[in-house]
Amino acid sequence: MTPAIIYTRVSSREQQQEGFSLGAQAKGLREHADCHDMTILKVFEDVETAKVSGRKQFNEMVSWLKKNRSCRTLLVEKTDRLYRNLKDAVTLEELDIEIHLVKEGQIISKDAKSQAKLIHGINLVLARNYSENLQEEVKKGMREKASQGVFPGHAPFGYRNNKADRTIEIDPVDSLAVVRLMDEYATGAHTLSTLQKMLKNEFGKTMSRNNIHKILTNWFYVGFFVWSGETITGRTPSSSIPKPSRGFRRYSPVTIVPNTLNGRSPLGDC
Repeated sequence: MTPAIIYTRVSSREQQQEGFSLGAQAKGLREHADCHDMTILKVFEDVETAKVSGRKQFNEMVSWLKKNRSCRTLLVEKTDRLYRNLKDAVTLEELDIEIHLVKEGQIISKDAKSQAKLIHGINLVLARNYSENLQEEVKKGMREKASQGVFPGHAPFGYRNNKADRTIEIDPVDSLAVVRLMDEYATGAHTLSTLQKMLKNEFGKTMSRNNIHKILTNWFYVGFFVWSGETITGRTPSSSIPKPSRGFRRYSPVTIVPNTLNGRSPLGDC
């Protein structure tokens, strides 16, 4: 029997729901292997989203193929499940393997006919275009969200992302630590090191001095955020970006950490 490996990938939650799930892909590929007298040695699965880039399993698959020269057959559903860019194609081509694109009915290798390579090349360009267009649409959506006063990124410490309605809300637990940090630092009696110890002792939070410094100088806590170099006023608490109310003091980062903003770090006796 011919040794082979399987690679499956989904690029979004929507694709999971539309029948492109990893399980559905693997099932079809295993059926193909059974019909062509192949034995599956390993399965590599990637879940990738527009917000979370990188394909760990793809890279591991490449490393595995380099180490296991006896296996030269790769089964994948179709072109856009395997490639994300031209570099991926070149990487696999250099491995001198036989790629079975099961749904497309194509087998690509160095010995493939020129017509098969042509069709594969066209599908590769289309897959790349789809990926790039998806990235453009995501960036456009994030810019539009930001322009409406909705922070399109991960909520800073003291807030949390509400995945249900895609908003940001005050974290009832971590927000207390933020308020305490601001209150104590505003007294002028603390360094970042003493604040670090306070967080550990009172809240059980282990946080670096650098992250504490980021909190104290982050305009997000007073109702603003920066996106693409532009300072934007966030929405009211009833909307996506809650401005500081009684939960967060209305301290300006300028008044909280004046020495830092003037170029004199408060890390002095850290």
